[in-house]
Amino acid sequence: MKYSCSFVCFLVVRCGVLTVETEHVDVATLEKLEQQGIDCEPKASTIRIIQDKYLQKVHFSRHGIPLPEFMEINNLEETKRAGELYGYPLMIKGKRLAYDGRGNAVAKSEGELSSAIDVLGGFGRGLYVEKWAPFIKVDELAVIVARGRDNSILCYPVVETIHKENICHIVKAPADVPWRIRKLANDVAYKAISSLEGAGVFAVELFLTRDGQVLLNEVAPRPHNSGHHTIESCYTSQFEQHLRAVVGLPLGDPSMKTPAAIMYNLLGEDEVGFFSSFSGEPGFKVAHQLIARALEIPGATAHWYDKREMRRQRKMGHITLVGPSVGVLEARLKSMLREEGYENPNEVAPRVGIVMGSDSDLPVMKDAARILNMFGVSTEVRIVSAHRTPELMYSYAASARERGIQVIIAGAGGAAHLPG
Repeated sequence: MKYSCSFVCFLVVRCGVLTVETEHVDVATLEKLEQQGIDCEPKASTIRIIQDKYLQKVHFSRHGIPLPEFMEINNLEETKRAGELYGYPLMIKGKRLAYDGRGNAVAKSEGELSSAIDVLGGFGRGLYVEKWAPFIKVDELAVIVARGRDNSILCYPVVETIHKENICHIVKAPADVPWRIRKLANDVAYKAISSLEGAGVFAVELFLTRDGQVLLNEVAPRPHNSGHHTIESCYTSQFEQHLRAVVGLPLGDPSMKTPAAIMYNLLGEDEVGFFSSFSGEPGFKVAHQLIARALEIPGATAHWYDKREMRRQRKMGHITLVGPSVGVLEARLKSMLREEGYENPNEVAPRVGIVMGSDSDLPVMKDAARILNMFGVSTEVRIVSAHRTPELMYSYAASARERGIQVIIAGAGGAAHLPG
């Protein structure tokens, strides 16, 4: 629901502080309120920067934050020049009102530029391009950052975010990346939020590239989907932290009180109308069945947002699992989804795990999988290293039994430490 500037002004004079739940607000109203002495957190200047993603890029670039290369485009010729400079695929983005994959289009060649621009509504909307970021392993990394009124800053643990049709689908905490990458991600997030004004919780989305760089994708000035797991997994949830920050209370402990957490988004499956959750529409029925199944799983908590209308890919709720390791939680999530028909029922769970310390071992080790498969023994192949990825090795071993792994074949090098 949208409110007039006069109504907002009437309301906030009775409040001690004004904050926002989305960056898509009328910044002119916030600026007017600040001029009248109203305390807005984060500051209107920060909201103005963040709600225009091109201005975000310009701002963070000026503050030395690592970013994918980017360029404003105003016509097709400029777009073609960007393609010549950055190569293809080329990411084209809308400057404003772009979220959950809306407002983004990918051109795989020069011949696709016009159609991609048309999908985004044309140049009148305001567009820019980014050089394609060759990220690895996961769709994105993310860090929730809290900034107090005294400019103190605390970072939550780095998480992995897995996307489905450009919308956040699964969040894994902590991120299964080397310590060096976690530190680099925290450093980038800390520096980015330090460059902004005002208090609150911010979400920093990041790319991890093939050459080990951590690049900033974008920032949201509010509690974020990538931080929903903190309700169950951290000593201070992102929501409590945001309130602490904007009213000037001491920031709470952002560390995890459980070894691992996975958040699974309940996304709309069908287009159904208002109040359909009470009339048994299929989309709601499937989601409610999944919630019922989740409640049977140790460490699972379901959150249903009670939105009156379901749309395809709309976030209707989420399920958070907490437990001893990400590997164990992945197995529990997989079991839950398979039970509800979200996965292929004919899929055979692997019985033998084949691990090695480097992909250079793969040409030899793959024959073990081939021979076992000839005899009908299902396998999975993983690269783990006691030296480079000890957390991954530990998680793999800890979750093997629950995932149905009966035998582990460990190759030479660091992976050979796994049976111990």
